[in-house]
Amino acid sequence: MTTAAPTGSSSRDLPHPASEEIRLESVLHALSDPMRLQVVRELAADGDELSCSHFDLPVTKSTTTHHFRVLRESGVIRQIYRGTAKMNGLRKDDLDALFPGLLGSVLAGAARQADRLGDG
Repeated sequence: MTTAAPTGSSSRDLPHPASEEIRLESVLHALSDPMRLQVVRELAADGDELSCSHFDLPVTKSTTTHHFRVLRESGVIRQIYRGTAKMNGLRKDDLDALFPGLLGSVLAGAARQADRLGDG
């Protein structure tokens, strides 16, 4: 399910699915968790890469690492090292090409829910 690291890449390169390997059920699973959805909402709102340390999730570091791995392995985010920071970016173009309207609908629904429940 993961793509091979390019020639000359370091051992710090993280495996990601190629866009043609991204599956709808994996994306939906990744987006179904409130913590992972919060990460995706923050990445979408920022529109740029954010470091893992930017996110203040109310879970342990190991659980946070798990959530980022699920998002990366499902194809929702891309993670790369920049120096010592692990940077995260939303794979919006890939997701929009594969599943038109899905990400926008999920983000809009999450925003409406947050407003309704006062969690925004």
